[in-house]
Amino acid sequence: MPISCPQCAAAMPNAAAYCPGCGRAMRPVERARGTVGALPETLAGALAYFLLPAIVFLLVKPYNQNRFVRFHSFQSLGVCLVVLVVGALLRVVGFVLFFIPALGPLLVGLVSMVVILAFIVVWAVLVVKALQGEMFKLPVVGEFAERKATGD
Repeated sequence: MPISCPQCAAAMPNAAAYCPGCGRAMRPVERARGTVGALPETLAGALAYFLLPAIVFLLVKPYNQNRFVRFHSFQSLGVCLVVLVVGALLRVVGFVLFFIPALGPLLVGLVSMVVILAFIVVWAVLVVKALQGEMFKLPVVGEFAERKATGD
C-alpha cells in the first residue's frame, strides 16, 4: 500500500527514501549525539576531514570504536584517495594538452582550477555536515566508508 508524504501529500511507495513531489527525506537522518573521548562526536567527525586526525581516530580508542567518527574518517581517506587519482589523471591530460600551442596551457589551467574548486566545495560540505551531526554519504566513497564503519 503506497504511503503519502506528510509535507506535500504526494503518493509514493513504502520503501521511498525521498518524496518524489517535494524531495523531503522519508527516513530520519542519523545524527551524532554525545561525546567520544574528550571531543563531541560532531567535532571529531569534522576534524577527520583534515586527514591526519582521521588516521589517528582510526588507530586510537575510543575514537576507533565510534561508528560516526569511523565513518567520517574512512570517508575522508576515500576522498583523499580520489583527489590523488584525479590529480594524477589531470597531470597526464595536462601533459598531452600542453603541446597544443596557445590553447593547451590555458585549457589545462582552467580545468585544474575548476577541479580544485569542486574538491574544496565538496570538502567544505563534508566538514559542515559532520559538524551538524549528519552522516552525509558521497556516492561511491560514502558506501565504502559506511561498510567499513559498521565492520562489514
